[in-house]
Amino acid sequence: MSHQTTLGSFTFRPLDPLSDAELVHSWVTHPKAAFWLMQDAKLQDVEREYMAIAAHPHHHALVGLHDGEPAFLMEHYHPAYVELVGLYEPLPGDVGMHFLVAPTDTPVHGFTRAVITAVMEELFTDPATERVVVEPDVDNKAVHALNAAVGFEIAERIAKPEKDAYLSFCTRQQFRTTLGAAAR
Repeated sequence: MSHQTTLGSFTFRPLDPLSDAELVHSWVTHPKAAFWLMQDAKLQDVEREYMAIAAHPHHHALVGLHDGEPAFLMEHYHPAYVELVGLYEPLPGDVGMHFLVAPTDTPVHGFTRAVITAVMEELFTDPATERVVVEPDVDNKAVHALNAAVGFEIAERIAKPEKDAYLSFCTRQQFRTTLGAAAR
């Protein structure tokens, strides 16, 4: 599905673990992707990670395209089976999400916010999705602001093996209400 914004068109395609590995490797090892926790990953590590995701029935990776060009990465997962197992009680319709905007030498004002908005719209195109769940690092202040801008509310601080995180939720209604308020 295509999501049109004032900054252009955002679309999604499945990530191919082999043909996209070099591109994704350059994104996840960039200093601006420190919270992705893959700074020291080798190309083969990225291939292995995304081959495992491709093989997993409850975890999916997509390349986000901006006007047809790869510009961001989005993962969505079922939190009862991936990432948050045992850390909270998932509700029917919960979908976990991660996103990463590709590094650029020519940043565009509002681009990352347009990306997270397109990601949320894409997730909510599935009528079964009732609530999006995220677990960003407590120190990732930039993503906390972006999350709040699309309607996420922090529920609690949780300890994951790799980080302390803020478990946060955004219902379909919270997202729509926040978007409507921002448009006024």
